[in-house]
Amino acid sequence: MASTRADSRVLKPGTTPPADRAGQVETHGIDFIPDSERHGRARDLFAVWAAPNVSYLALVVGGALILMGLSFWQALAVIIVGNLFSILTGIVAASGPASGTPSEVITRAIFGIRGNRVNILVTSWFISVCYLALNWAAASYTAFRLLERFGIQATTPVKVVVILAIAAATLAIGVYGHATIVRLYQPLAVVLILIFVVMAGYVVGNADWGYQPAEALHGIGLWATVAAGVSIVASAPLSYTNSADFARYLPATTSPVSVAMWTALGAFVPSVLFTALGALAGTGLDMADPQSALEAVLPSWFTPIFLLAVIVGTIANNAMTAYSSGLALQSVGLRLRRSRSVLLDGSMGVAMTLYALLVSNFLDTVSNMMQLVVTVMGPVMAVYAADVLWRRNRYDGLGLGDETSSSPYWYSGGINWAGTVAVFTGIATAALCVAAPVYTGPVANVLGGMDLSLPVGLLVSAALYVVLMRTYRTRP
Repeated sequence: MASTRADSRVLKPGTTPPADRAGQVETHGIDFIPDSERHGRARDLFAVWAAPNVSYLALVVGGALILMGLSFWQALAVIIVGNLFSILTGIVAASGPASGTPSEVITRAIFGIRGNRVNILVTSWFISVCYLALNWAAASYTAFRLLERFGIQATTPVKVVVILAIAAATLAIGVYGHATIVRLYQPLAVVLILIFVVMAGYVVGNADWGYQPAEALHGIGLWATVAAGVSIVASAPLSYTNSADFARYLPATTSPVSVAMWTALGAFVPSVLFTALGALAGTGLDMADPQSALEAVLPSWFTPIFLLAVIVGTIANNAMTAYSSGLALQSVGLRLRRSRSVLLDGSMGVAMTLYALLVSNFLDTVSNMMQLVVTVMGPVMAVYAADVLWRRNRYDGLGLGDETSSSPYWYSGGINWAGTVAVFTGIATAALCVAAPVYTGPVANVLGGMDLSLPVGLLVSAALYVVLMRTYRTRP
């Protein structure tokens, strides 16, 4: 992969331009970042991605793998394989410095100027708002437990106030934007890792290293569970089609390999460690109620610290989601400043969070959401990564910002049918192979409940996209 832009006006590392300064509201939205305002280093991306991946949700997923009937070592293999999809997150991030635009604009090269509006609305924006609600629900549930430890009963009015407070903290970071996220997440990642390392010591002390499930899985049952587990774990990295958003301020001369590597490592390492920790906890604790199980083995003085770390880590994760969802709204044509679009998305996320916690079952919501991510976002991520590799990471940032018919990414009537057909075909084939509580496809039924939606959706969409793009005579 190679970048096509270079400029002597690129700022030196450590120099911060007025448009992107920590502690001030970022003025850029989906517009092109000129070389004169580029700054930072690729290694800064490690902390940006590490902080949100030191998460309580990872512990929940790890414990769920044990509850599904896997041994610890089987669960560990599933966790590693599922998180290897962070490589795709890294590849997508490399397109940020190359184009100087966020992911929500870069995908115009894949779907066309008009076609991308539909793509962003259905995938990026909708999935982002769902994830806002999912993570806020997890953080709020933890906050309820923390309040109860201090004698405050979590009545419905109290729950509403807590949800609004967590949302406000999240949206504040999202509104301030890129530079604040980069600056804040470096020390935050260190603090969160230290807290979770202390917690790991208590979990390891209560783990059963020789654990075997009461009824060991064999044959098709084992492989069906492994496939489902990989899909659940992979849902997180596959949802990060927004990774270019946090790399687009880097100088255009930044090595694409470095951008991809530091992004992938930032997402992969903490996710593997803490999901594995959740699985290890499941060998000695009943992770059907993760917080109660973990609190039972933690000392009383440390439990509030742990619960607070869970809340802060989830806020960090959601702030990035809120930031990108604001860019998504701008990219579909909503004429709002980025800060206001973030607040609009936040309002919708709060409404969904209230439903998830006060009306629906939270764990059912988590399961259904992750299955939706794999089925829909898997093909989108596959096509995006395929486009980066097929073009050798060459994008015209100014051309991507041109929404008229003269844009090099206008294609036919504003739609690139190669991307559109590839993604919808990938989603359709993935749906045939999915095995979920709410829906099981005909292929999964024939295979005894084995869910192959992940590999099928990825491979079909990526291969079809490359084949169809070869029909174009020129590359923008």
